[in-house]
Amino acid sequence: MMNKERLFNEFQPVSSEEWKNKIIEDLKGADYEKKMIWKTAEGFNVNPFYRKEDLPAGCCDTHPGKFPFTRGNKADNNWFVRQDIDIPDASEANAKAKKLIAEGVDSISFKVKGKLVTPEYIPTILDGVDAEKVELNFDVCPGKVVEFTTLLIEYYRQRGFNIENIRGSVNYDPIEKELFAGKIIENYTEVAKALIKATSAMPKFRCVAVNCNKLNNAGAYITQELGYALAWGNEYLTTCTEAGLPVDTIAKNIKFNMGISSNFFMEIAKFRAARMLWAKIVEQYSPECRCACKMIIHAETSQFNLTLFDAYVNMLRTQTEAMSAAIAGVESITVTPYNAVYEEATDFAMRIAKNQQLILKHESHLDKVTDPAGGSYYIESLTASIANEAWKLFLEIENNGGFHKAVKDGKIQEQVEATAKERRTALAKRKEILLGTNQYPNFSELSEGKRPKSAACGCGCHSEEKQSLTIATRRLAEDFEQLRLQTEESGRRPKAFMLTIGNLAMRQARAQFSCNFLATAGYEVIDNLGFKSVEDGVKAALDAKADIVVICSSDDEYAEYAIPAYQAIGNKAIFVVAGAPACMPELQAAGIENFIHVRVNVLETLRELNRKLGI
Repeated sequence: MMNKERLFNEFQPVSSEEWKNKIIEDLKGADYEKKMIWKTAEGFNVNPFYRKEDLPAGCCDTHPGKFPFTRGNKADNNWFVRQDIDIPDASEANAKAKKLIAEGVDSISFKVKGKLVTPEYIPTILDGVDAEKVELNFDVCPGKVVEFTTLLIEYYRQRGFNIENIRGSVNYDPIEKELFAGKIIENYTEVAKALIKATSAMPKFRCVAVNCNKLNNAGAYITQELGYALAWGNEYLTTCTEAGLPVDTIAKNIKFNMGISSNFFMEIAKFRAARMLWAKIVEQYSPECRCACKMIIHAETSQFNLTLFDAYVNMLRTQTEAMSAAIAGVESITVTPYNAVYEEATDFAMRIAKNQQLILKHESHLDKVTDPAGGSYYIESLTASIANEAWKLFLEIENNGGFHKAVKDGKIQEQVEATAKERRTALAKRKEILLGTNQYPNFSELSEGKRPKSAACGCGCHSEEKQSLTIATRRLAEDFEQLRLQTEESGRRPKAFMLTIGNLAMRQARAQFSCNFLATAGYEVIDNLGFKSVEDGVKAALDAKADIVVICSSDDEYAEYAIPAYQAIGNKAIFVVAGAPACMPELQAAGIENFIHVRVNVLETLRELNRKLGI
């Protein structure tokens, strides 16, 4: 019998303290806390490294498919590839659905406006669709949801489907309507009871939704989305059990529709933490079966970080987001088409969105590995940290009367709006980066007529008058996009000329910084290799008919070059200094007003430049 070879026995174990001391030594005096500890906006810190001793207690004691389902609801990791169809014409919607199914989509979500709920509509949109092989989901006007669901079940029975095998959902979420449309739906518990009764023979069909993906799209932090989602779901558990429904029944009818941000590892941890915490909540209601404690999650890539400019980068964002959800083991995923910001999804955009998931399945084989993140020191620690912060938020809401009360009092709306404002400020100051928007824009790109789409409910069953405070859903990039569109619509494209002089390394670095800075407003940027004198640089700038001249040099050399260049330019162009040199007070005393550097508010600075340019 061969002895098992033990590798690396000759190496002595290294303690966490030794690792930290080595890092401190390599920092050469820099502050360890400031340089190496990531102080997240989620309310906790992330260390530069994790070791086995950092694993939370009990994190690896369970298997996929076992309570509390941190590692997944089932032993496999296959998920449904979903795409949404929002086409009013039933025949067109049906043709689109059959095309998508033939191309590999196995989950469809239909948007159903109130006026479409007729006995003829369902047979038309589902003609030729095998409801036992494809997950079918319906986003129906709340005022028509019971009528629609009744017609749907009648259709399934008439067509001879085994309704016990039918998977899908009806997206009934009255609190979402209050949060985002300002419409208070009174008797929502009675509607929920009617839906649950109607679908009682369909154990794989869910009819009460928690649409916390809308919080993600409004800019909420990960821990906010999760904490609010738990309280949101618990609100439905509480009201429906108080109305006489068994907890097993209501819990098995709730579906969580969650967003996916681009924070790759945190999103993996969020979904794992979500299942664990929801299982603990449902357990407190003493269900007859622990299977009722499973959180069923549909994940959708975020719309908050999508951009109008450099739109193909949206594919990169949605790809990593979909990968997070797939690794985390959700039940289904929707990848938002890359062009959703400015137009109805084209066939090409829909095909790319679908293929992004098929790549994860058929090339990366993520559906073949259950909980691949399990046991990772980093992700297990993130899971515990996110769970801890989300739980604090959940308890705070519950201790103050529950989620619906917080919505009625405007607390949720205020907190999400505050977070979105905070994130926009961070974007404006480049503390948060959105590629192609506030950093590394495509210098030559024009909008070519693209404009942001406006969002509207469109169900037609409510008046326009809002009955409660609402959360505004605005993408992160919108302010920068409006600035850039404003520049385009002015009918001129200002030229920003880099007057590079002096120290080679500094002038190149500052020219690159300034080009990226000014191109985010849609300006034409003109970089240069360097000038031997101020006079040469000024002449070249005026010959180029520059609207803005940016002097790029080292801090020490600005004392020599900046004032002569400013005086030579005069009122022929706006003069800007790249940097914040020690001699700034002297430069300001000479009349120089404009400085761009890492500490300025990029958005406000560019707005001011547009104002000076008469745009």
